[in-house]
Amino acid sequence: MELVALYWMHGVANTFHGFLRLNDESSLAFVASPAFAEVPTTMGETHAGSPGGLCAPGSMQHLALKVADEAELLAMQDRIRSRGVPVLGPIDHGFCKSIYFAGPENLTLELSYSNGAINGDAWIDGEVVALAGISADELAAYRNPASHESEAPPRTQPDLSGPGPHMRGYDAAAYEKMMSMPDDAVLRKRSVTEPPVAAE
Repeated sequence: MELVALYWMHGVANTFHGFLRLNDESSLAFVASPAFAEVPTTMGETHAGSPGGLCAPGSMQHLALKVADEAELLAMQDRIRSRGVPVLGPIDHGFCKSIYFAGPENLTLELSYSNGAINGDAWIDGEVVALAGISADELAAYRNPASHESEAPPRTQPDLSGPGPHMRGYDAAAYEKMMSMPDDAVLRKRSVTEPPVAAE
């Protein structure tokens, strides 16, 4: 994925985030702060509770969802507030406008829209690049990732003793058994295609 933004997080001390392009209107963002290392990682627990709050490494800080435009953003703000939920914003982040609110189980949610693609020349901060220890060659590769051609037949699983990362919510023996199954066996054995309500 193409790195399109890497900069200090607005209004959050000592924290930066990087945006990886999904398409011209959507990105996957990773948030980094030295303070995150002080929060213990406990599988199946913890989230930040605010769009700038501390969270354990590997957990979701907040989830941003795309809306079409400012009219839809404001309509959603009104709809959410009509349900008794406080909404922060809109806030103009330069390349997008957002609102923030608490969702189910207090997961912080963001709705945002943008009018175009993020300009990496404007949103990749050299200070943050240096702080993250990214070399000039690495930055060039992140901004222009190599294309990937899928193998035929599909590539086999990597060695499970390798560095991963690995899904850690499974018993080690069950994980090894699942990941050792051929893809067609996983599709056959794990798929559930029938809806819960039978057609009449």
